[in-house]
Amino acid sequence: MVMQNLAPYASKPDQSGGRLYPERDCTSRNPWARDRDRIVHSTAFRRLNYKTQVFVYHEGDHYRSRLTHSLEVSQIARAMARRLGLHEDLTEALALAHDLGHPPFGHAGERALDRAMADHGGFDHNIQTLRAVTGLERLYADYDGLNLTVEVIEGLAKHNGPLTGDDMSQLPDMVVEIGEGHDVAWGQHGSGEAQIAAIADDIAYSAHDLDDGLRAGLISKAALSETKRTSAYKSSIEARYEGLEDGRFNYELKRRLITDLVEDAVNLSRIRLDGLGAKDVAEIKAASSPVVQFSPDMWTELKELRSFLFGRVYRHKAIVAMTDGAEVIVGDLFRHYLDQHDALPQTWAARVGDAAVGERGRVIGDFVAGMTDRFAIAEHERLFDATPELR
Repeated sequence: MVMQNLAPYASKPDQSGGRLYPERDCTSRNPWARDRDRIVHSTAFRRLNYKTQVFVYHEGDHYRSRLTHSLEVSQIARAMARRLGLHEDLTEALALAHDLGHPPFGHAGERALDRAMADHGGFDHNIQTLRAVTGLERLYADYDGLNLTVEVIEGLAKHNGPLTGDDMSQLPDMVVEIGEGHDVAWGQHGSGEAQIAAIADDIAYSAHDLDDGLRAGLISKAALSETKRTSAYKSSIEARYEGLEDGRFNYELKRRLITDLVEDAVNLSRIRLDGLGAKDVAEIKAASSPVVQFSPDMWTELKELRSFLFGRVYRHKAIVAMTDGAEVIVGDLFRHYLDQHDALPQTWAARVGDAAVGERGRVIGDFVAGMTDRFAIAEHERLFDATPELR
């Protein structure tokens, strides 16, 4: 195997804590390359192709889906890991897996499922990702789940940072078992690789939601003057390329935004890493604050851009109409299955029947969360007389 030139603070494959179910090492792949491949071959990963990022799949073939978002996150994260001397395969595995637990219809579906499951523990897509990789995937003869390494499980659990007591109470039992067996410090930061996967997620969705908003006509070129960063890009592009067609203009804007966000995060992170003088991954985790960050000025501009996207895209009347209908579909489905288990596919009806009474809502939530947008719509049309039109 070709070995990457790793920094002292990088995660090292030969120091991996291993898996919950011991397996023979692969002769051609390190443990995290193997994890990455398992994630790509999982059912949950394939379903991401028909799960909403912002626009429902039938709005057009050129908008991002949850799958293409994950691929863009992976590309950005791996490039950043290489520049900082962190392990690329671990970073890539975390980036590809970070949204496996997302329900249909993006954050609208998550809101609806969380409300519907209020009496059943609620719903969080990050926790659902852990449920998927530790139990819901049923591909292997010897165990449920993907049997990923402890480093990937820990990184996914810490996608939003160190875990608090409330966070710990939501972790699946198997994740808690993995943590206890490997002495995971849940209250500390994630590895450098996990921190890169998280910030690459921020970079990717900020850039591609802007691109999709422009493509859909929800954002006009004139509106780009409303934020400091997009205004500067607009002026620079128009000065250099007179009469540039819209598709090329949009791509140039997105390309510059990703480049600048990556450069800023890499440069500041390198300074922070040098200042910390970390000799191993444990010192990265124990640091007083994350080592992978944007500079204060960039973070201020990024928050301005996010506020702009919230007003111009996420709360646009066309998107709100879609999300309102999507929330109805998800809520209706959960409640119907809860009342009538026999409406579920036979395998899932059996799982509900086998579950303790207090766990049946969680099992139904697992089924609904695994749906693609188009399957959720088809199921609602099958079970109800009227289904919201998501256009």
